[in-house]
Amino acid sequence: MLNKNQVYTATITDYTSQGQGVAHVEGCAVFIPYAIYGEVCEIRLTKVAKTWAAGKIEKILQVSPHRVNRACPLGKRCGGCAFQHMDYEEECRLKSERIRGALNRIGGQNLDQVPLLPAPSTACYRNKAQYAVGMHKTKVVAGFYQEGSHDVVVSNRCLILPPEMDLVRDAVTDYMNQYRVSAYNEQTHKGLVRHIYVRKGWISGQILVCLVINGNRLSKPQPLIERLQKIPGFATLVLSVNKKPGNSILGDTFHTLYGPGWIEDTLCGMTFRLSPRSFYQVNHPQAEKLYEMAIGQAEIQKTDTVLDLYCGVGTITLAMAKAAGKVIGVELEPQAVEDARDNAMRNGVDNVEFFCADAGTAALELQARGLTPDVVVVDPPRKGLSQDVIDSVDKMNPRKLVYVSCDPATLARDVALLKEKGFVLRTAQAADLFPRTAHVETIVLLSK
Repeated sequence: MLNKNQVYTATITDYTSQGQGVAHVEGCAVFIPYAIYGEVCEIRLTKVAKTWAAGKIEKILQVSPHRVNRACPLGKRCGGCAFQHMDYEEECRLKSERIRGALNRIGGQNLDQVPLLPAPSTACYRNKAQYAVGMHKTKVVAGFYQEGSHDVVVSNRCLILPPEMDLVRDAVTDYMNQYRVSAYNEQTHKGLVRHIYVRKGWISGQILVCLVINGNRLSKPQPLIERLQKIPGFATLVLSVNKKPGNSILGDTFHTLYGPGWIEDTLCGMTFRLSPRSFYQVNHPQAEKLYEMAIGQAEIQKTDTVLDLYCGVGTITLAMAKAAGKVIGVELEPQAVEDARDNAMRNGVDNVEFFCADAGTAALELQARGLTPDVVVVDPPRKGLSQDVIDSVDKMNPRKLVYVSCDPATLARDVALLKEKGFVLRTAQAADLFPRTAHVETIVLLSK
């Protein structure tokens, strides 16, 4: 029987999906943050449940050669970068093994390995940031929520973001403090500014700033605009009205205060218009390689009809349109569909069609129309595919199904469900679009 606060010596033999070390003590799995595979540690148990326990490192008796000093002093408090205590080589190995383990254990596969494409850089790669706004004593601050809480952790410099984004954060908080613009309080549901949302075009350098507010207007926007104009690349300022309690960041209503309300960027040789709600991969160089992998796996021919569910602003849709006869994109977010249609027109792509609908509803409607796509591409949110999407794709009977996933567990679950429909996993590859964090992208190819 394990005892809380007791110290045990154990070897780290595995990782959890979030990158915590796993050891076994007296036959019980113990989860230890910031432990690295192969290390021998003295572990103090902080929680003991019936089938598992949690612990913390008291002392490392045998240090992994992959252990490094954290580059960010707030790495443990912020929790956004889960792997700053290990080198990038071990992080990539961990992510590859996590995907392989999920596909084998949950997806019913028997894979020896899942190749992973490392990122060319682990710093300054994110093209989007969402700073939470809060109060520190009497001062407005902005940063990221501490892991497992809604306490705002403030860092002078986030290493995975371009420096311009931190300049935007500072400009907004300075403005709020000078003009006494209130920060939103989750407990009282009072205060105005909830989040500072920043997006930067990787190629264009254009910066979109969106303030998420618990109200309808900003009383003195001009001093803020003047501050933002000093930041290289600043192109537009938008307000997003979100008066609803809860964790959703963006609201449903947007007001443009400066500029066009959108920015442009170039991806896969095409120009895309990006609004605050537009889905766009956060790592530009890796996104291009990810889409190349997806298109390569699909082996699209000029006679093919391709169905792209969850198409966002049409990035994969338009890239695949170069090779296909026709591509149909489906997306739930109206603004993203509007952007996708505009992107197609401005890039001179005329063999695409976009539908604004839920993926499941659209799949059923297209199936009822008798659409028989040769290739179906799905890039769902973290929760994966709904059963009606799986059923509809099965009835469409495509030659190939390309599944792009940001969550190995839901991907593996859906691979198992598709296996029941007669789909066979042909290939699985990964690309690290989120270095130093626990997230990873996977592409699998299935066919009947």
